[in-house]
Amino acid sequence: SVYTIKEVVSKRWPNLFLCTKPRLSQARALLLPKVFVSLGIKFFVMAKLHFRPYIPNQTVLFPGRIDENIAANDPVRIVNTVVDNLNLDNFKKLYKATGRCPYHPKMMLKVIIYAYMNNIYSCRKIEKLLLRDIHYIWLSGNEHPDFITINRFRNRVKEEINTVFTQLVLVLADKGFISLDVEYIDGTKIESKANKYTFVWRKTVEKNRTKLMDKIRILLEQVDEAIIQENSVKDTSVELTPSMLSNIVDELKEVLEHQVTQDKEQKKALREKKKQVRELEGYRDKLIEYDNHLDTLGERNSYSKTDPDATFMRMKEDAMRNGQTKPGYNLQIGTENQFLIDFRLFPNPTDTLTLIPFFHSFEQRYNRLPTVGVADSGYGSEENYRFMQDNGIEAFVKYNYFHKERRPRYTPNPFHTESLHYNAGEDYYVCPMGQHMNRIGTRRDKTASGYITESARYKAQRCEGCPLRGSCFKARGNRIIEVNHRLNQYKRQARERLLSEEGIRHRGRRCIEPEAVFAQIKHNSTWNRFRLRGLEKVKTEFTLVAIAHNIRKLAKKVS
Repeated sequence: SVYTIKEVVSKRWPNLFLCTKPRLSQARALLLPKVFVSLGIKFFVMAKLHFRPYIPNQTVLFPGRIDENIAANDPVRIVNTVVDNLNLDNFKKLYKATGRCPYHPKMMLKVIIYAYMNNIYSCRKIEKLLLRDIHYIWLSGNEHPDFITINRFRNRVKEEINTVFTQLVLVLADKGFISLDVEYIDGTKIESKANKYTFVWRKTVEKNRTKLMDKIRILLEQVDEAIIQENSVKDTSVELTPSMLSNIVDELKEVLEHQVTQDKEQKKALREKKKQVRELEGYRDKLIEYDNHLDTLGERNSYSKTDPDATFMRMKEDAMRNGQTKPGYNLQIGTENQFLIDFRLFPNPTDTLTLIPFFHSFEQRYNRLPTVGVADSGYGSEENYRFMQDNGIEAFVKYNYFHKERRPRYTPNPFHTESLHYNAGEDYYVCPMGQHMNRIGTRRDKTASGYITESARYKAQRCEGCPLRGSCFKARGNRIIEVNHRLNQYKRQARERLLSEEGIRHRGRRCIEPEAVFAQIKHNSTWNRFRLRGLEKVKTEFTLVAIAHNIRKLAKKVS
């Protein structure tokens, strides 16, 4: 309740005085607290509540410059500055001089990159943000391209966007954030947008195609031999092709059209032959389908019908935990100081065959190779070690048993080939029982990439009655071992490098270089699956992700 001054002196409220400013003048309001405090009276002033003016339909809602409400160290300013300093002359060839004026490529590129930096990958969401978010409004210059225009631009720059990524990495090198001398390499599987049940397997196609060829030959033998070419039917060594079957079908149709029938038996035989011709046409179409599958597969073992460039692989993100294969791509990246300096997508799931092509990608991008290459044991092969040695790359690449050898309780198997004594001068091994194992020849193998490996073969002289035979080996006859001396030499060199002071430092850095980048992209950015289909579109999509990652990392370092 609010009371007047007369009511204060009443006996009912001897020590309380409540008053509002409108009842008192400003001078009296300032003097009353001191007077009542000196008299021991509590004094409370109840001010009238006022709100700031709220007029939503104002003529001007924003300040004179929109960027006044954007912080000076906001990442959107980094995006604006970086893209303005890039050379985008190659983008001009994507447009025509006639017709409606297109949106500026710099503006479109800034908006898409900034959206990817904020984990927004949908063109429809970008379209809405261009109308709602002040950062996008300022970045686009208050332009409003729709989602179709944004998607068309993203697909249109699939070749030029790779050059933009290279320019950005070179800018980072000029500013001293990276040196391009050390490359930390690792890979991961990224799931495709394709349906995971639309698979085509090489073994299934080849098996069904063989069965189909047998059916075709049986059917051809049932048709009148006077009509069909003898070479294509009787010579089983000749591989039937869809074109050959088409010629046979055309010839059969032409002969059957001119064939005259008189009685019911002849008409029945004619109907049977026409049925066989139709069946042969179906086999031909099926053969064309199988051949198309094999052409699409190439050297792969599987592909998806909804995304023919995707290969079925086992993913770490396995929600069902049953080892189910999913269509995806093998993404290889190279990092330095957690900046992405190179990347490439491969159809094969193994990492061993990707290292050399990945180094070639680095050379094409920067016209040179890195001086130091660091990778895990998945890349340790004779072919990779030899390539790095021939090209002057200091390899800190583990081999398959490196970590096992470093365990404190590790005890080498005394019967293993690497544990046997080797006499390099006379080229022979000594078995656990002390007898010599002389060289009997050389075995040559070819890898999937065409590299030739050589393994020396050594054979023991007499293993009959040896007390260690059961522990040494279990095959019949005398023991034969195969040793790849060149690979063993590369492993010794790799072991020396990895155990050196520099090797320990690189091994420690490798755990926080590509692995941290994968975590930032897949977990923090919630990007663990491609949104587009096809190898070219997928490359464009990840290039934008890589550019956004580097600029986001740059913004954190300069802020």
